[in-house]
Amino acid sequence: MRFVDRYPIIVTPKLFECRDFWRRLGFEVVFEASWFVYLQAEGASLAFMHPDHPSSPPGPETFPGEGMCLELQVEDAGAAHAEAVTAGLPITLPLTQEAFGQKRFGFHDPSGLWVDVVEQTESAEGFWEQYAAAAA
Repeated sequence: MRFVDRYPIIVTPKLFECRDFWRRLGFEVVFEASWFVYLQAEGASLAFMHPDHPSSPPGPETFPGEGMCLELQVEDAGAAHAEAVTAGLPITLPLTQEAFGQKRFGFHDPSGLWVDVVEQTESAEGFWEQYAAAAA
């Protein structure tokens, strides 16, 4: 299979609120209609579809805001956090250095999608050994 693109479609009645939200994160609208919004930024794509449109593929019910996380890996979580604060994003997980080797912060978009912004860092010494021993 040769992919041209890959992206989630989040079914929500709040597609225009989501469009505006993601534009604040630097995404650009590539296609927009009354029932669908497709956005891209730096090789990442994301789409939102209204639940009432007849082209909806079988199975995608309206997204309930649970059970999905969109990971945005960045080079500098501190700088990304400052940009998100300046953009007025509703940050609910403050900038945190995790022992498992990530600096991150997070927030929900208008559809309820959890967005986890992460920078990979060194884990705390000995952190992963406890899991290696449990697996053995």
